[in-house]
Amino acid sequence: MPSRHPQEVEDLHFRVLKLLQDNPALSQRELARIVGVSNGKLHYCMKALIDKGLVKLSNFANSKHHLGYAYLLTPAGIAQKASMTGRFLKRKMEEYEALHAEIAALQAEMAGDHARSAESSTH
Repeated sequence: MPSRHPQEVEDLHFRVLKLLQDNPALSQRELARIVGVSNGKLHYCMKALIDKGLVKLSNFANSKHHLGYAYLLTPAGIAQKASMTGRFLKRKMEEYEALHAEIAALQAEMAGDHARSAESSTH
């Protein structure tokens, strides 16, 4: 069975790109909390996205006296997110189908167990 690591990395990158496209002012700490990874793992992810040219860090004024930062998707980042969307959806649909089949098998097994239990209690 192939390693899931590359898929997990791509899923994390996809989720971060999607979040940043919707809200570029999210901090790394907020992103880490939302996607459910450690701050260190998110920092490593952001560094990779910046190094690949998919995201750039930009300053913006969020008040009169303070500068904030925004993570903006580059044109390459927007294109990469679009191509990742199809692969992400395909993987999630495969996971859904596998889970659906597992649930159906368990339900059939439970129904068989109940039928055998009822049959043995009548004899």
